[in-house]
Amino acid sequence: MRRYHISEIARIATVMVAVLFWGTGTFAPAPAVASATEVDVELVLAVDISQSMDEEEQKVQREGYVTAILSPQFMEAIKLGPIGRIAITYIEWGGQDQQYIVADWQMIENQADAKEFVGKIAAAPRRAVQRTSISSALLRASVAMEENGFQGLRRVIDISGDGPNNQGGLVTASRDAVLAAGVTINGLPLMIKKRSVGWYHLPNLDHYYEDCVIGGPGAFAIPVRSLESFADAIRMKLVMEIAGLSPNPPGVMRATGREMVPCNIFE
Repeated sequence: MRRYHISEIARIATVMVAVLFWGTGTFAPAPAVASATEVDVELVLAVDISQSMDEEEQKVQREGYVTAILSPQFMEAIKLGPIGRIAITYIEWGGQDQQYIVADWQMIENQADAKEFVGKIAAAPRRAVQRTSISSALLRASVAMEENGFQGLRRVIDISGDGPNNQGGLVTASRDAVLAAGVTINGLPLMIKKRSVGWYHLPNLDHYYEDCVIGGPGAFAIPVRSLESFADAIRMKLVMEIAGLSPNPPGVMRATGREMVPCNIFE
């Protein structure tokens, strides 16, 4: 899987969003739910708040999501969908039993909806929690989709984090269970800290996300390497997820120029 700079992703999204909204046509629809409201995408924003995320990083992270959701590009991507609305929720997570719904499921089809949703995110108190359980976060996000009252043409988990899974079971087992339910997992590996800050530090976190976390049709990961690029990375990632785009062309296989990351490295 080739890793793209934010500028490349922006260019891809700008050119392709109106043309390739349906992507390759291989996305698995969510299971039918009686009396559910139809939307283009059911999107879970699963956001890392583990102890390795300091106060400044948490602040920038939240502000990045708020800015992205209020951006004209985000709303334009929604309007280009065949239905013209999405369902979204914002969950913060840390250890095995630490997943918190900050903004519950809400349909967004206009700017007023977006403002209402981000208002809940901005107003919520920030938490400091222990450990990093990507495996538990993925399962909790998948469960949140089952009875949310929406029926999406696609279902996507957008998970961000600054470290590997170190609690709550094998990350690959959780990933595979989520993918089997027809959900795509995209990643936002946070590689802001330049030096080791503890035993959990993994220099090639982007490779870890590619090999161990993301999956499903069109899945991709966008590494964030500075606080300054945070907001832009989130905005472009959300636009591409809503539009059903991927920086990886259909049929292109990942290069084998590096060794696979051991997914159980801290499990």
